[in-house]
Amino acid sequence: MASCTDFPFPALIFCLLLVRPSQASEVDPDYNPDYTPPSSPPKTQHPFSGKRCDYSSCREGQVACNVLADSTGCLCPGFTLQNVAPEAPSLMSVSWNGSDVVALWCAPNSYVTGYTVTVRQTLTGKEGQADARTGQEERRAGHIDHVSEVCVVAVNDAGQSPETASCLPYEPRDSSLPLKAGLIGGALGLLMLVLLGVLLWRRQRQRKQQSGISMQDAEEGPR
Repeated sequence: MASCTDFPFPALIFCLLLVRPSQASEVDPDYNPDYTPPSSPPKTQHPFSGKRCDYSSCREGQVACNVLADSTGCLCPGFTLQNVAPEAPSLMSVSWNGSDVVALWCAPNSYVTGYTVTVRQTLTGKEGQADARTGQEERRAGHIDHVSEVCVVAVNDAGQSPETASCLPYEPRDSSLPLKAGLIGGALGLLMLVLLGVLLWRRQRQRKQQSGISMQDAEEGPR
């Protein structure tokens, strides 16, 4: 049988066309015409409601906002960019812990590089500041011995949040209470000792008087 190379050029092209379908018609032995790839279940999405999600980053055990948006169709709060001054953080509490005052706040929905804690004494107007790291929600404001106002300011490269937007008053504990309690306790103890001494003295005096009367009665007995 003559090969394709024995034919002239037009016949050679026709010969190649006859050979190519036979190569393409080869079937993969693993091919299954009845196989249907599994389909993933359709994702259920609720229609957009236009309402803001009931979301707060300060709430304990808060579900992620994107999960709430997928399940209810609500709208997550926006997040300001780094070229915009940050919103004010939410100052939750100012409490006493040992010898320091601890301020607890919640980060705003903004790009923040740091926080500044300001302590302003109400009576004297004296002011002090302390810097906190990015994302830190708790900061020791140091020892405060006057009625003061504690404020937290969020900072980034574009500016800072309003200075008085996140403030709480703080009234320090009376540091002289332990001293007063000690003095009162010592005075009561001393008074008890004095009373006990007086009672013992009176009892001993009564015994001496009774002993003197008995001796006198014995001397004045029948003669």
